[in-house]
Amino acid sequence: MAQQWFETVAVAQRRAQRRLPASVYNALIAGSEKGLSSSDNTNSFDELGFAPHVAGLKNQRSMATTVMGQDVSMPVVISPTGVQAVHPDGEVAVARAAAARGVLMGLSSFASKSVEEVCAVHSPVFIQLYWSGERDVMVQRLERAKAAGAKGVILTLDWSFSNGRDWGSPWIPEKINAKAVLKLAPEVLVKPRWLWSFVKSGHLPDLSTPNMALPGQSAPTFFGAYYEWMQSTLPDWSDVAWLRAQWDGPFMVKGVSRVDDAKRVVDLGATALSVSNHGGNNLDGTPAPIRALPAVVDAVGDQIEVLLDGGVRRGSDVVKALALGARAVMIGRAYLWGLAANGQAGVENVLDVLRGGIDSALLGLGKSDVSELTRDDVVAPPDFFRRLG
Repeated sequence: MAQQWFETVAVAQRRAQRRLPASVYNALIAGSEKGLSSSDNTNSFDELGFAPHVAGLKNQRSMATTVMGQDVSMPVVISPTGVQAVHPDGEVAVARAAAARGVLMGLSSFASKSVEEVCAVHSPVFIQLYWSGERDVMVQRLERAKAAGAKGVILTLDWSFSNGRDWGSPWIPEKINAKAVLKLAPEVLVKPRWLWSFVKSGHLPDLSTPNMALPGQSAPTFFGAYYEWMQSTLPDWSDVAWLRAQWDGPFMVKGVSRVDDAKRVVDLGATALSVSNHGGNNLDGTPAPIRALPAVVDAVGDQIEVLLDGGVRRGSDVVKALALGARAVMIGRAYLWGLAANGQAGVENVLDVLRGGIDSALLGLGKSDVSELTRDDVVAPPDFFRRLG
């Protein structure tokens, strides 16, 4: 039997690519337009270095912290990602892995598993929302999430400009029917392990979005939910403040890349914000979050928790973000590759890889706790950082 364990996220990605049909894999890696932002998200971390110590290092090191009032074993949060066709257990497997490793999980409103299923196996879960539908519809979705046991809300506002991709967008069917099966057959048949995993589960990939369903209605397809979002009037800051007022618990605004927007998020009373460009699927050319992070932290970091989402592949990346002021990081593609490679165990594997990398960096930097990290621990080249707005 082939070895299932992997030592790096890069290996998980290679295994995911070998296992997944081309359309599924390409949907995971793609960014908008030329892919400038998606490339910068990962490449920017490589430009940062460390200033390690050689003596006085700490024998005991702690990664435990709190994120939005929740105790976590390390400063890594599962970022919400839509329709997880990489594995039949989808978000339920991710939730079990997050519970096993003691980390916070965000659940997409476009998820393939319901908030009830996910909350049944893990807490804390934060439900993610887009500004989609009328106000009464959004309130109903919040009420449903709270009843299921969700502890917080992640409002995603950084997915508005994902235009055509230079390398082409993968074809996503409205639903899995005979026509879709026939069209996808050439790429699916060469990936028998992926297909067999769904056959064993008793169902084909489900492209419905159960968390977008309203009482008494069936779950819309991905494109049905996408159409609702596309047809919704874009929110202004008063709308965002209204939505925040509908939830009496932790509330994050995801997608900030400007100082003036960060200040607006503070003004509306959010618990946290995430510096993010939606994994490079927002307006292409938006700088990597790690480049914008210090400016946002300097402006509002004493008033709100600041997280970073985008490009994290190693534990050392987590440490760089924390040293520059992030409370925690959010991961998306990294855990999806683990899920594709080996299900729940693969997600746990990715989290363990990050934990090991964080510990190694803390050791070299002479820190006993993640809270001790400072900007002096990071070496940045001239003109690395960006200040927008």
